Amino acid sequence: MSRAGYAPCGEEEKGYLMQRMTKQLQAVFAELSRVNDFRSAQQIFEDIQSQGQRVGLATVYRNLQSLADEGTVDVLRSAEGESLFRHCKSTEHHHHLVCRNCGAAAEIAQHEIESWVSEVAAAHGYTDVSHSMELFGLCSKCTRSAE
Repeated sequence: MSRAGYAPCGEEEKGYLMQRMTKQLQAVFAELSRVNDFRSAQQIFEDIQSQGQRVGLATVYRNLQSLADEGTVDVLRSAEGESLFRHCKSTEHHHHLVCRNCGAAAEIAQHEIESWVSEVAAAHGYTDVSHSMELFGLCSKCTRSAE
């Protein structure tokens, strides 16, 4: 297991997942693969609908949960508490830098963060510590448009 209890999303796992996908799951996966930012279930639902595909909102939620359970998507909570999803592009433990405005995201892996987590855990007598960290800010595009 890598981040937050999810298994890494390597090509082997994706191949297995693709073999057992329903049309609805394929639509959700294709939409997540098409975009690079974190999206809410509602946004994914609306995008799929706008492409002329029929899928229910409850089905989108169910399929997103299935993809999250498989470790195929990254999940984070917005400042408002809404779950946001993005196709997992990395098989390594990583964190995200997410734009508060447009949802654009960058995957980041910083060894300094991992060292800090280990130091904090050791200082408090903890072992076998896992963590998840998301950083939120404004991307350069949104910063320019706000000026």
